[in-house]
Amino acid sequence: MPQRPKLVLVGQLSSYPWVFEAAVRAGIDLILVPRGDDSAESAERAEAVVELLPLDIDENSEGALAALADRYRREPFDGIMAGNERVVPFVARAARELGLTGLTEQAAAVVRDKRSMRRRLLDAGLGVPGFAVVDVPDAWTDALSLRFPVVVKPANGHSSLGVIRVDDKDDLEQAVARTWKLIETHHLGAADVSAPETGVLVEEYLDGPEVSAESLVHQGRVRVCGISWKGQLVGPYFEETTLRAPAQLPAEILAAIEAEVIGAHHAFGVTEGTTHTELRLVGGVRPVLLEMGARIGGGGFMHHLVHLSSGIDLAAEALRIHIGREPLCWRAESAPVGHVAAYQVPVGDGGRVKQVCGLDSVRDDPRVDYVVQAVGPGALLRPYPDFSGYPVMVISRHTSDAEAEAYRAHLARTLYVEYEEQG
Repeated sequence: MPQRPKLVLVGQLSSYPWVFEAAVRAGIDLILVPRGDDSAESAERAEAVVELLPLDIDENSEGALAALADRYRREPFDGIMAGNERVVPFVARAARELGLTGLTEQAAAVVRDKRSMRRRLLDAGLGVPGFAVVDVPDAWTDALSLRFPVVVKPANGHSSLGVIRVDDKDDLEQAVARTWKLIETHHLGAADVSAPETGVLVEEYLDGPEVSAESLVHQGRVRVCGISWKGQLVGPYFEETTLRAPAQLPAEILAAIEAEVIGAHHAFGVTEGTTHTELRLVGGVRPVLLEMGARIGGGGFMHHLVHLSSGIDLAAEALRIHIGREPLCWRAESAPVGHVAAYQVPVGDGGRVKQVCGLDSVRDDPRVDYVVQAVGPGALLRPYPDFSGYPVMVISRHTSDAEAEAYRAHLARTLYVEYEEQG
């Protein structure tokens, strides 16, 4: 019997099941490098995981790389893949040094730095909002020439952490200072020497709905597998709660989104793997790229939106690419299963969790495929623009987009976090 391929999966939270389930379908064994906030018990139970390989990437990336290389020399594995945004540069460097499929280190640095992305898009003639780079806090005045409102964000942030809309020039200094403080608190500049230096990007606010595009890339060929609707996110903190797929947009707008996404891959030098791209539709019609991540979006749940709405097994295909194989969807036709929605329970004002209300009825609903509860009673949730994770995520399937939207509205009314009273 031929030996099953093995892939090192770095920093994928084990309580998010989608990539682990995909590995079972693809026949790939996983060597999991757990996240620092993951539990060993949960990681050991995750499907397809045959080995845990703890590495201290955040505090000692050189030592982590040496340990990974030693593991490879003792028993070679077939690939390596990033499970979260922060480990993308480390994984690219490891892939190069071990001769495995992956991003180049240069491309990994670009997609981890919104400043670099903006400059590459400009050079490629693609859509870019007016922007200013703030490399030190006192340089916030460099952004005063922009057209307000503007959006302040960490140059290498994630999950809307530290993202603040500013409507008036008088509020800009305070917003930049607040974002810098969150950068320092969450060590966004940090550890891996291949990661970009910390900094702040200030860019002109784009008015229009937001969408996301999930793509596969193999040997430079890009396929946009799914486009999801995120709705009107107007700030001030851009907490994301809802996605629906497939996005109900005219064919010409979908084609324009695909063209912008493919052009961005070429501009950034992304030639292998999977990507999660977020865009604004200015005036509801013109796509402008906000950012691209070189991993499966949403901790993996964007896989399920693509899988149902397009029929493409996104996570399994990503794993295949990272062990050097051609994705099956390059040669086989796929068929949509239906409409799908993801609802992330908002944190709101935050505080210490008393209970999550409405969970029992959600778990019993036949339309619901997944309920992932990240926190329980006693947990402390910080409100935006800080980020401490989504309390609960619900993914459901539907026969139409209208039904998906109605169910999202129902969850918004009935599923929520109740906090302890502040004494």
